[in-house]
Amino acid sequence: MAMDPTVLMNFIFSLIITIIGFWVYQTKKIVLAMYIALSFGLFTISHLAILLGTSSTDLSIMIIRALGYLVLIYALIREVKR
Repeated sequence: MAMDPTVLMNFIFSLIITIIGFWVYQTKKIVLAMYIALSFGLFTISHLAILLGTSSTDLSIMIIRALGYLVLIYALIREVKR
């Protein structure tokens, strides 16, 4: 198991953002918070996979991260068009 401190820090912060995002959505029904939570949830999964030994250049990690970024892009564009 690779314990890179940068990946560990990113995992912890993305997990916190995921939890807070879903909490804000549950309490305030702010849809943007849900999209942010989903996006950072994907980042959390990718960081966890790296901590468990998957290479950061693995195709599955890159796809998960790309999906995270696409969810964020979609959410921001959706918010601007509202």
